Amino acid sequence: MQKALPFFPLSIVVFPGEILNLHVFEPRYKQLIHECAEHETTFGIPTFIDKVLSGMGTEIALLNIERVYDDGRMDIRTQGLQPFKILSFVNPIEGKLYAGGEVSIISRHPDLEPLQYGELLISLTKELHQYLNVDKELPDAFVADLSYQLGHKIGLSITQESQLLQIDSENTRREFLIAHLQAAIPIVREMERAKALIQMNGHFKHFDPLNF
Repeated sequence: MQKALPFFPLSIVVFPGEILNLHVFEPRYKQLIHECAEHETTFGIPTFIDKVLSGMGTEIALLNIERVYDDGRMDIRTQGLQPFKILSFVNPIEGKLYAGGEVSIISRHPDLEPLQYGELLISLTKELHQYLNVDKELPDAFVADLSYQLGHKIGLSITQESQLLQIDSENTRREFLIAHLQAAIPIVREMERAKALIQMNGHFKHFDPLNF
């Protein structure tokens, strides 16, 4: 499905279902948000990576304008809806301050097989967090959109997050995350071991004798 959206470009990836709070201060985006609120329309957050438009983004719903400051700045609450590929980019849209363009919505096809790998994915995430001394609340292993809920919690680069956004199958997204974790955990484990060895340097050590 194709549609036209106004754009609020940012150097982030927003996953479907994700709640995102934004502080709006530029005149072009204040205009965009006022129009979305007035007409109950959505907008798009295209992802910029290294100051270059990635070609991917997420359609966003404006949930609420939480606060309007005296100078017109706003705090808004939004939610990611569905990922898209950018077909055209116009900056600015004629008669507007902000950019926009045509997008192709990436449909999230239901998996033909039951959802898999949930418990493994949570187990690997916990292992990574343990090595990193991170205490983050994790979703239940059986939630349907587990990949999106873990997308920001396992150390993906913004490029990898954008790649995840392009995958239309939940099971395939889970396989993508598992592959990342299985590659990352041994590296983090070795870094932690190296850190422990460095911290021991200069201290008295007790070595058990080796039996030959």
